[in-house]
Amino acid sequence: MVQLCSICLRKYGNFVDNVRLFVRAGAGGMGLPRLGGHGGNGGDVWVVATEKMTLKKIRDKYPQKRFVADVGANSSVRSLKGEKGKDKEILVPVGVTVTTDDDKIIGDLNAEGDRVMVAKGGHGGSLTSAFLPSKGQSRQIKLDLKLIADMGMVGFPNAGKSSLLTVLSNATPQIASYAFTTLKPQIGKLFYQDHKQISVADLPGLIEGAHMNKGMGHKFLKHVERTKHLLFVVDVCGFQLASQTPFRSAFEAVQLLTKELELYKEELAGKPALLVVNKMDLPDAEEKLAELKEQLLNPKDFCHTLLPADMIPKNHMTFRHVVPVSAATGFSVDRLKSLIRESLEEDDNMATEAFRQERLQLLRHR
Repeated sequence: MVQLCSICLRKYGNFVDNVRLFVRAGAGGMGLPRLGGHGGNGGDVWVVATEKMTLKKIRDKYPQKRFVADVGANSSVRSLKGEKGKDKEILVPVGVTVTTDDDKIIGDLNAEGDRVMVAKGGHGGSLTSAFLPSKGQSRQIKLDLKLIADMGMVGFPNAGKSSLLTVLSNATPQIASYAFTTLKPQIGKLFYQDHKQISVADLPGLIEGAHMNKGMGHKFLKHVERTKHLLFVVDVCGFQLASQTPFRSAFEAVQLLTKELELYKEELAGKPALLVVNKMDLPDAEEKLAELKEQLLNPKDFCHTLLPADMIPKNHMTFRHVVPVSAATGFSVDRLKSLIRESLEEDDNMATEAFRQERLQLLRHR
């Protein structure tokens, strides 16, 4: 069993990626029967995305986790139409999915200013309701953060993802020789000479069975969903998680990572991907790399001899580039940085061209 130091556990406690809240919209105001006055509607509750917010701030600032909108104003002689109750806004980070308690999606907030109503205010009293108001909607909701990044690093523990992110970007993740170093997602920014920026997420290390919520489980896998591309990172010499677990070669690691993605959500394995073969400074690295490349050319032939049938992915990953690097020495890191940009821009250009063609088709059919 891998032991985690107390410092790591404390650091993990500072990252929050899901919160459960109670929300209640305002009730409507009373109508005025003798003059036919209409009470004001109750205020609504909205969830609004903003860049400078975290779920931890919400949890710390609102320990009761209750958000209630104002009631509508009663109809009166001075104001036959009562004013609407003030809405309540819950500010959340970009990348949040809002769901009900039974996991039904209410809305996704993917950009600054995106908003979704989570509780509707009650109607003010009027002639149709015998001038009696209705209550506002109340419910429990869940806020689930899924990080948005251009590139998401996928790898088993101790593959060197954190070290790689450090030399690629401005991030300073914790690095150590024990397996589960990354216990919270880290986002690094890759800066280029022309001021282009690309975000790369170093996500908590997978273990076999992550799709069943083993290890970091879904806490890792859900963050893969909103990354544009995947960056597989494997140790060229393979790895062994613990003494009682089997040793896995670099090729086996690639297939098992693919299988975990596939079992969690099949479409994840269809994302564009690059393969980084790390630790090329180790002895016998060149021979191991040559073996890996040969295996990747015919993965089906090798999978059946190396892995049990239930660990073989349905579809094998096709990598745009296989890049041998050494995060420790800096070998080929600049090349990797260029290929990351090239791969992302290739997709952006394809999307732009597809949009242009679609617009042309619409114009032609007018």
